[in-house]
Amino acid sequence: MTFENLLSSINHIHTSLQIKALQSVSVNLTIRNYLIGYYIIEYEQNGNDRAEYGAKVIQNLANNLKHIKGLSLTNLKMMRQFYMFYPQISQTVSSQLNIEYKKSQTVSDKSRIDGERLLKHFGFSHFIELIKVDDEIKRLFYEVEAIKGNWGVRELKRQIESLLYERVGLSTDKKSLLQSLNNKKEIYNLTDIIKNPYILEFTGLAEKASYSETDLESELLNHIEDFLLELGTGFCFEARQKRISIENEHDRVDLVFYHRILKCHVLVDLKVRAFSHADVGQMNFYLNYYKNEISSENDNPPIGIILCTDKNHTKVEYATAGLDENMFVSKYKIVLPSVNELCKLIDEEIQEIITEREDD
Repeated sequence: MTFENLLSSINHIHTSLQIKALQSVSVNLTIRNYLIGYYIIEYEQNGNDRAEYGAKVIQNLANNLKHIKGLSLTNLKMMRQFYMFYPQISQTVSSQLNIEYKKSQTVSDKSRIDGERLLKHFGFSHFIELIKVDDEIKRLFYEVEAIKGNWGVRELKRQIESLLYERVGLSTDKKSLLQSLNNKKEIYNLTDIIKNPYILEFTGLAEKASYSETDLESELLNHIEDFLLELGTGFCFEARQKRISIENEHDRVDLVFYHRILKCHVLVDLKVRAFSHADVGQMNFYLNYYKNEISSENDNPPIGIILCTDKNHTKVEYATAGLDENMFVSKYKIVLPSVNELCKLIDEEIQEIITEREDD
């Protein structure tokens, strides 16, 4: 053995065991958070003095656990949700505490991802993103695909925000779309007329072999035109992808309407993802341009609507503070015609995971 071989061996064993140590810490941290959720639920149901604390149990916990990093009010609420949403993990941690395994009324045990596999593939940060998905079938879909694709938290979050579940549901060649995810490498940066949410009924859309994010955005724009016009009173369609040009630089507003009752323009900016604070700056630019360059002197100031797949109310509040009160951030939801085919697809994907594990 040469000195270079010795150095290489030490670097290799340090790196590989350090990764295993970090993985072990991650699993144990996730289990800790799950058990904290269990304790909170047990206390709420059976605590001897629970009537004394009532609805402020979690707030009182957060106030008394400030010495432990990570046990904020928000995180404690998530831990409680974590336990409620993933009863099958009880089987995995039952050796540590006598926790009863509860069956779901909507997803069968056969279709569930078992707790051991979930803990193997997901850290608590993954679960934070998953428990934001309130539909159980949709959540199961993302669990399956995240395991198959070995997604990190950032990729999981991106796929949820870009409506992968809905895009697969709208695609005729569902397998092909899912397969394309594994072959595609993305580069990421770290970085009273207004409703919320808008419910977009996806019926009568043209079937395509595979719905990309661009396809979905185009179909959404088509649908939003009809949707807003069908609201009736006042909306007059003016333009789609309206170009704004300043010093040979071009920007485009997704949809422009004129509201004849409010006597103002209504600008709509569509995002096939969650809200970002940068969206506010973009819309503010559009509004100022229309106010100064387009609106007539008899018009009221224009209204801006940012439509996104999800929004954090605190982030929206800070991003829009001090800006035009005529800017709104709204969430939209897509309602699919049927989830039966998606349920079948999820079952097939689970079987593939199980088969791959048995082969290993």
